[in-house]
Amino acid sequence: MKTNSDTKTEITFDDFKAEVINDYKLAVTSRECSLLGRREVLTGKAKFGIFGDGKEVPQIAWAKAFENGDFRSGYYRDQTFMMAIGELTIQQFFAGLYANTDLKDEPMSAGRQMGGHFATHSLDENGNWKDLTAQKNSSADISPTAGQMPRLLGLAQASKIYRNVNGIDTTNFSNKGNEVAWGTIGNASTSEGLFFETINAAGVLQVPMIISVWDDEYGISVHAKHQTTKENISEILKGFQRDKKNNGYEIFRVNGWNYPELIDTYQRAAQVSRKEHVPVLIHVNELTQPQGHSTSGSHERYKNQERLAWEAEYDCNVQMRNWVISNNIATNEELTAIERDIKKAVREGKKAAWSAFIKPIINESSEAITLLKSLAQSSSNGVFINKLINDLAAIDEPLRRDILSATRKALRYVVTENTPQKVTLQNWINNYIKTIQPKYSSHLHSSSEHNALHQNEVKPSYDSDAQDVDGRIVLRENFDAIFNKFPEALIFGEDAGYIGDVNQGLEGLQEKYGELRVSDTGIREATILGQGIGMAMRGLRPIAEIQYLDYIMYALQIMSDDLATVQYRTKGRQKAPLIVRTRGHRLEGIWHSGSQMGGILNLIRGVHVLVPRSMTKAAGFYNTLLESDEPALVVECLNGYRLKEKLPNNIGEFKTPIGIVETIREGEDITLVSYGSTLRLVEQAAKELLEVGIDAEIIDVQSLLPFDLNHDIVKSIAKTNRVMVIDEDVKGGASAYILDQILNEQSAFQYLDSQPKTLAAQPHRPAYGTDGDYFSKPSVEDIFEAIYDVMHELSPIDFPKLR
Repeated sequence: MKTNSDTKTEITFDDFKAEVINDYKLAVTSRECSLLGRREVLTGKAKFGIFGDGKEVPQIAWAKAFENGDFRSGYYRDQTFMMAIGELTIQQFFAGLYANTDLKDEPMSAGRQMGGHFATHSLDENGNWKDLTAQKNSSADISPTAGQMPRLLGLAQASKIYRNVNGIDTTNFSNKGNEVAWGTIGNASTSEGLFFETINAAGVLQVPMIISVWDDEYGISVHAKHQTTKENISEILKGFQRDKKNNGYEIFRVNGWNYPELIDTYQRAAQVSRKEHVPVLIHVNELTQPQGHSTSGSHERYKNQERLAWEAEYDCNVQMRNWVISNNIATNEELTAIERDIKKAVREGKKAAWSAFIKPIINESSEAITLLKSLAQSSSNGVFINKLINDLAAIDEPLRRDILSATRKALRYVVTENTPQKVTLQNWINNYIKTIQPKYSSHLHSSSEHNALHQNEVKPSYDSDAQDVDGRIVLRENFDAIFNKFPEALIFGEDAGYIGDVNQGLEGLQEKYGELRVSDTGIREATILGQGIGMAMRGLRPIAEIQYLDYIMYALQIMSDDLATVQYRTKGRQKAPLIVRTRGHRLEGIWHSGSQMGGILNLIRGVHVLVPRSMTKAAGFYNTLLESDEPALVVECLNGYRLKEKLPNNIGEFKTPIGIVETIREGEDITLVSYGSTLRLVEQAAKELLEVGIDAEIIDVQSLLPFDLNHDIVKSIAKTNRVMVIDEDVKGGASAYILDQILNEQSAFQYLDSQPKTLAAQPHRPAYGTDGDYFSKPSVEDIFEAIYDVMHELSPIDFPKLR
């Protein structure tokens, strides 16, 4: 069931009546799903519920204005809209509630997100783009409030790029930039900074973006008087209203229970935004939330009787029902019959969803019980195994956790036995985990042929008389080649456009490629990331520049919650191959030291983290990434732009491999592992160590995520029998991560003759000035002495104590 989006065609009164009745059926269906969904949570079949009750009618009006090619970036109340565009059935609604891991049954996320989080499939099963212009699109939701706003900006900006930049192959992605990006947000979440940042950025960029604010006066239990100045978001945003002299927004206000006015409002909003590329705010007032915020509690705890009575009267479904009757479209009896049939259909859909979810698990449980019974009969500890069998069999509707818990515990009772039944159970458990684990853990990265790890290395080549140039020149020439080769590539950030970035890596490129492809932005890191995510979701190849690594903290939530999880939370059916360009390391001062790698590594799994030591290496990473379909963070060395490098003759073609380390100095006594700017200090220390008879091998990590896929570091340690990780992050940060990889993933402990060491920065931000840097981060002397101390412990006679 879905609504008719062709509201422009003249229709007969009978057709009009049929459309209205169909819309009412949608509203009632969605409401019944919410009501029954809550009961499923309270009875324990589902873990948590957060529903769209009270927002049904405005979402139906919205769906009528939503066209093929458009994109939604919403939040967890939009179930009616998804039903109205034909992308959510009753059974799929409940499959999401039960966390069904089969993508065919639960196409939103295969059970990886709680119910209420919606997505459509932008990719086929092989990771290739579908024709996004031939379908209605929803970018995958995230729970953090207002977190959907930055991505919305990018989804809208893509239309502007497609409409105004020549040379891009728009097949599958755009019809002359006519697509609108639609966002939804609750009134309370408009208090978030991400909302205001997005509002401002969209007004500046003038993109086709329409935001619906669902206003029910509360944020969980907190009233609007504590949320919003004047208790009215459209009132305080009036200054954004465009006029004859200034660009800005169109702002509409409409009551959420008024069916005909809602349809008219959304049609007008869509027309102006789609045609003129103007951002629009629709403030949908006087909405209700009949079941409260979620299944965690009742709204009767914080709403007084007067408010509850008003909500009962002005419930949008109730008001639509009254309107239908008063306009002689249907009688009370006819609507009652419709409602009765819908209740039955929703119950049947719920039963079908539960059956599809539970039957495979019951079969798996039966299989496990059969194996356990066989094991019990062959074991002297059969009585204990039988208890596990009885406990598992007593669970009418088991979970996979119950199955694995019972079978794994059973092995403890036969640990000293050697029977075919034990071997059979061991094999079954191993195969079961191998089969089931991917249902919950697959697709952190791309599974397509375009995966970044499938890109082969192409080394830079040089003419015999290759110039020594500033590192920034290598970058600039490479970006020039990129923009010439990939019309869909673009870069944007603070100072990235007119002056060619603060380090001149983009010098002259805005003049050559235009302001839309090489552009300046405001100081707003979160929405810079959001621009990139949204445009990447629509087939463009954006490079979002964050001026310094320190400033990525403003965008880290978006990188972590949204960008890093796109592939995972859609089980490979959406992607956002955004490249985030920044620079860090070894500048001076608290806010420009750029080495908070430990936090980044822990928070953005799903994004490649690349730390090139030179601009040639960085350029190679950009070339690799643009041939792949995965997101990455590239951290250039801030103090390397003016250092001399040879200019390759295969600019734009050479590729730095991802996940591969490089040995930049061979040695026999100790393996030194580092990356980025610190490597230059390590190299200097290694030269000085040679003077006292210590021959160090130096390995450049190059890629932190993923890390040393070929396990080359352990091969070095097998030769030197010693290892030290040197890093400018704080102790326990990136150096601890690297050492964990070396010891636990590569099993290097078996080759060590000395304690593995890390050398990191002091546990505070670096102090300002050259001396501040010297006393805050590892210096050449620190590195020399730390390595010397390792050798002193090995041979005090050959290496007497220094101090």
